[in-house]
Amino acid sequence: MANRPAPALSLRDGDREELARWTRSSSTRAGLAQRARIVLLAADGSSNTEIADKVGVSRPTVISWRKRYQDKGIDGLVDQERSGRPRHIDHREIVSATLTPPPKKYGVTHWSTRLLAKHLSVGDATIARAWREYGVQPWRSQTFKFSTDPELVAKVTDVVGLYLNPPENAVVLCVDEKSQIQALDRTAPMLPMQPGLPERRTHDYKRHGTSTLFAALEIATGQVTGACKNRHRHQEFLAFLKQIARAYPDQELHLVMDNYAAHKHTNVKAWLAANPRVVVHFTPTHASWMNMVEIWFGIIERQAIHRGTFTSVPDLNAKIRAFITGWNNRSHPFVWTKTAEQILAKANRQKTSNAAH
Repeated sequence: MANRPAPALSLRDGDREELARWTRSSSTRAGLAQRARIVLLAADGSSNTEIADKVGVSRPTVISWRKRYQDKGIDGLVDQERSGRPRHIDHREIVSATLTPPPKKYGVTHWSTRLLAKHLSVGDATIARAWREYGVQPWRSQTFKFSTDPELVAKVTDVVGLYLNPPENAVVLCVDEKSQIQALDRTAPMLPMQPGLPERRTHDYKRHGTSTLFAALEIATGQVTGACKNRHRHQEFLAFLKQIARAYPDQELHLVMDNYAAHKHTNVKAWLAANPRVVVHFTPTHASWMNMVEIWFGIIERQAIHRGTFTSVPDLNAKIRAFITGWNNRSHPFVWTKTAEQILAKANRQKTSNAAH
């Protein structure tokens, strides 16, 4: 004997309107709307198999929710409170796991949200929220370096003293060289910037040699004395020192320099001894950032070299000299703000942190 379709489900008074509202409301949970639709179709006389096909569930599921409605009405369709404490994800545990290197089986150097989420069996968004709350950014990395110079305190105090309280009737110059500046020429002409389009250039280029820029930055005015040379040996450096001396005749000069070997060559020392009006102040080892001419090197790199096109080394040198001329026409003082105490305190923190790890 063939199975007969289940009889139409009888709805309680007022339930049809409420069930219909559940199926239409965007705020109703998907599962609850699906159950309401099953009950409404059953009340319209659809067979369990037809309802299963229309709603996209199994036939036993349809039978189960029909019975729940028959026994308990609308209340039987609502999810019951589950036993036990709701799951709570502690963001501190996520951060602790983030700070632990990933297991070797993953073959990665740091966690991503997806990988850590899979490892901890939580959602990606949960990992991202925990990282935002605690300011953890595993994808970022920075470098650090601290000076091991035994005269660190004396040199920092000396150089910063020049910047903050320069000697009266004396000129303070920051001196250094920017070596290996490449004369790069593009293989096709650049396409100029247009509305809605940035400047465009080919990714490939031709090399035409290199140049070295020697520069002396006067901190009180921002004026720069420069020279382009083919090499950066002590001979070229000594020639540049003589050029500086000619540019500032009969004035006491205080030169801030790093510890590059050419700066301490015997011939350089002999020339300095013969010219006592030129006094040298060395920055600590691994602290060339204290030389303010490095700031200016960054400026010329961004504004004249990085995006420049140079057909030869003489062309490169000419454009560097043109930039220096333009810079001196609009120069401004370079102002140092950090005290020696602040710099030394930070250096001590870095040493302590490094020792702890």
